[in-house]
Amino acid sequence: QVQLAESGGGLVQAGGSLRLSCVTSGGTFSNYAMGWFRQAPGKEREFVAAIRRTGIIDYVDSVKGRFSISRDNGKKTVYLQMNSLKAEDTAVYYCAGGFNSGTYYYREDAYPYWGQGTQVTVSS
Repeated sequence: QVQLAESGGGLVQAGGSLRLSCVTSGGTFSNYAMGWFRQAPGKEREFVAAIRRTGIIDYVDSVKGRFSISRDNGKKTVYLQMNSLKAEDTAVYYCAGGFNSGTYYYREDAYPYWGQGTQVTVSS
């Protein structure tokens, strides 16, 4: 059974930084695409970033130049470095892993495995 566990969320002032981590257990991490999604209050969950097993990276436009996704296959961990945080980045951030073929990396249905989420709050 594959399990994902996020950490690193918290409260930060606008302009600050946080680094989220997502540790996986079970499965073969190096074979997985890994993604980060977020859900703000009253909004649908949205794609933030993804890193494929090949290392190809995708970002939603709103975080380009501020967020950076990376992975450490030896530690079975994916990271999301978030800089220059804005109030609109406030959300629950979810880690997702695996990949279902026939869809796209920015879609939720691309990922069979999900973490429980970690809260990120940016005060303005």
